[in-house]
Amino acid sequence: MLLQRVEFHRGFLFSGNNVRYYTGYPKDLGPSRVIHFTSEREFVELLHEGYPMVVAFTIRGNYTRHLDKVLEEAAVEFYPHVKFMRVECPKYPGFCITRQKNEYPFIEIFHTPEQAANQGRVADPSIKKYNVKVLPFNYDVSAYGFREFFKRHGISASDPK
Repeated sequence: MLLQRVEFHRGFLFSGNNVRYYTGYPKDLGPSRVIHFTSEREFVELLHEGYPMVVAFTIRGNYTRHLDKVLEEAAVEFYPHVKFMRVECPKYPGFCITRQKNEYPFIEIFHTPEQAANQGRVADPSIKKYNVKVLPFNYDVSAYGFREFFKRHGISASDPK
């Protein structure tokens, strides 16, 4: 009887001639739920839908590839109650510069768009005012980290039932 040696060492599974790396990500997430930024108008329209939005401001790099996988996994988990968006800052520098950050990538959470109460007179009745809170994301970059962040800040990330 031949016994095959199996070892687990620092994330690698060694079994005979097979070497497999476990990443922790499911193989098939289905269609991507991460929205790619194309314009500020689209961004504002998504905010007006009323869902919390996780926005990742990125540049090319090794960490960005990892972040993309994490965003894909989290977007599938929280769909449709939270929207996830990725902004490629070299393509849209004007939008990224307004965030006034020096280190990339970074994540911000936009949530609670509420129609503002009539505060004084509005020149055009077709203009709506919204209040959007922007929170810097400083938790673990994972689906678990997003869940804990939403819980801590009282953001509804699941079905209200």
